[in-house]
Amino acid sequence: SVWSEDSEGTNGIGTCLAEQRALTIHRDQHFFSRNTLLSCTTAPVYDHEGNLAAALDVSSCRSDLTEGFVHLISVAVGDAARRIEAENFRMVYSSARILLAPVAERGAGALIAVDQDDLVIGASRSARLALGITGEALARGLLAADVLGDQAKAKEDLDDAERGALQRAMARAGGNVSAAAQNLGISRATLHRKLARFEIRRPH
Repeated sequence: SVWSEDSEGTNGIGTCLAEQRALTIHRDQHFFSRNTLLSCTTAPVYDHEGNLAAALDVSSCRSDLTEGFVHLISVAVGDAARRIEAENFRMVYSSARILLAPVAERGAGALIAVDQDDLVIGASRSARLALGITGEALARGLLAADVLGDQAKAKEDLDDAERGALQRAMARAGGNVSAAAQNLGISRATLHRKLARFEIRRPH
């Protein structure tokens, strides 16, 4: 990489990738003098399995950057990186229910993907770190209720998510059960049972 630490020494992109953390390398903190006019704020971007995939960087040559403004840039870059991760996660698990895991840090993007059997089939890096989810555990099969902790609350959350997914599917299909079932990847009989369970009426 052009901006790797091997090529450029300490710099925003290379150091972020090497240390896998968000950071700002300001002007003379760069290793090479040719980069000391830059102030670089960078955040790592992780894929749907929690692996480092990229770095998002905003660099400026302005000499009047204040500490407060650098902080605002840092917050914006970090937020953008989490949004990219969340969008990619939703695209990869487009047929699953996506739930926000209850973690202490707000805005951490701790997402889990749950299939129609209420098994966790995917977890973002934040969710893996916060809830101790490993690739091996996902391969063995994890119940969403167990992962989320409070089983009663988890079941309520899952029911709400499933009810919402069914309502959206029926609305998009214009009340056509066959079309909605096909879009959800389930049989008409299964959809009828779920509609009855959640007392969802077909739109007129």
